[in-house]
Amino acid sequence: MRDLHTRKGQQRCWPFLFLGLVLLLTPEARGATAPSAAQLAATVDHHYNTLHRLRVDFTEAYAGMGMDRHEKGVLLLEKPGRMRWNYAEPAGKVFVLDGKFGWFYTPGDAQVQQIPAKKLDDLRSPLRFLLGHAQLAKELDGLTMTPAENGEFRLLGVPKGMEQRVRSLEVTVTVDGTIHAMTLEELDGSRTSFVFSGEEENPVLAAGTFRFVPPAGVPVLEGTPPV
Repeated sequence: MRDLHTRKGQQRCWPFLFLGLVLLLTPEARGATAPSAAQLAATVDHHYNTLHRLRVDFTEAYAGMGMDRHEKGVLLLEKPGRMRWNYAEPAGKVFVLDGKFGWFYTPGDAQVQQIPAKKLDDLRSPLRFLLGHAQLAKELDGLTMTPAENGEFRLLGVPKGMEQRVRSLEVTVTVDGTIHAMTLEELDGSRTSFVFSGEEENPVLAAGTFRFVPPAGVPVLEGTPPV
């Protein structure tokens, strides 16, 4: 009888022993620490420095100046210095950076906006670091890191050269350095956010992907990026 009680007691203990093993195998129980901001930034750099081209789906949200706008589409990147934002909503809206100029156009607009690449100062500008030799820690002043949901992390700083307009840029990344979201908060309180998904590394892109031809009869004016 005593052996029977002993076996039953051992059986009741097994679930707790198993739980204890699981806990011992978790990073928290082992005392593992999260990466530092500099370490995580270096991981992001490595991830994108190994790529030549990139395709990723995006959703965009803007809140400010009395507007609340939601859009989505596909982002294409190619080194050196080229990107294309093809919008599905609104259909036909496009931003192309051909390495020298940025081109903004939405069907129905009275003009095409052409902006020298060196003058770009909207949220797409910080993404340009992905088009060269990425050094995120040098792109963002006052870089800090905090944990986010689902094991991700938030890197926060102020993009260099945008201090007069931008309060902060928050970049949400995975531990392997993949960017999943970006939020730009401006000094006037407006916020632009992007969420990225379905990243495809080094896709084959059609010739002329990063060439923009203005629609016939639509004038091209140099100016600032539209909101």
